[in-house]
Amino acid sequence: MKTIKVAIVEDDVRFRQSLRRVIESKHGLTCVAEYGTGAEAIERISRDLPEVVIMDLNLPDFSGAEVTARLKAQLPDISVVVLTVYNDAEHIFKALRAGAGGYLLKQATASEILAAVAEAHRGGAPMTSEIARKVIAAFHEPKPAPAPAEMLAPREREILELVANGYANKEIADKLSITLSTVCWYLNEIYKKLHVRSRVQAVNKLRQSSSRQSSS
Repeated sequence: MKTIKVAIVEDDVRFRQSLRRVIESKHGLTCVAEYGTGAEAIERISRDLPEVVIMDLNLPDFSGAEVTARLKAQLPDISVVVLTVYNDAEHIFKALRAGAGGYLLKQATASEILAAVAEAHRGGAPMTSEIARKVIAAFHEPKPAPAPAEMLAPREREILELVANGYANKEIADKLSITLSTVCWYLNEIYKKLHVRSRVQAVNKLRQSSSRQSSS
């Protein structure tokens, strides 16, 4: 049976030592490195060459997500399993986007941690059940409706922006090298999409949309 090489990134010395004992207690696993900071892990990872990394998120120098991204850049094939106290969506998705393949909470049992290491090594995505529910729930959330101005085609938005800048229909036609009737047709389509009846209302919708985008 091939031995799986594991590294631990955790600034709490006692917890890190406890994790090492858990790893070393399992036949087929060996702890090849311990890092107390993100900088240590980033500097030494290419020398120690672990296959699975157990990653804390609250490190004294870098965030665990940033360290995860840097380690994956150096060794794309390593698997990172986050082990943290954070169970909110922001931390979860930041870590997963950075390249973490698993996410456990620190109240996980020794057997759960060992099973997660083995699963991550096989290419799986081990997660505490609470975390898995939050990930699934996030995909079930309804997407926000697009702002009205976002529904406009590029040419329609271009014409509406010219209207907002004070151009008359004839000036828009000359500027875009299209006929006046084409400009009028586009404006009618814009009014339909924005559910408005006038140039002023259409321009107001455009400005409201731009204001929301700049504040988000």
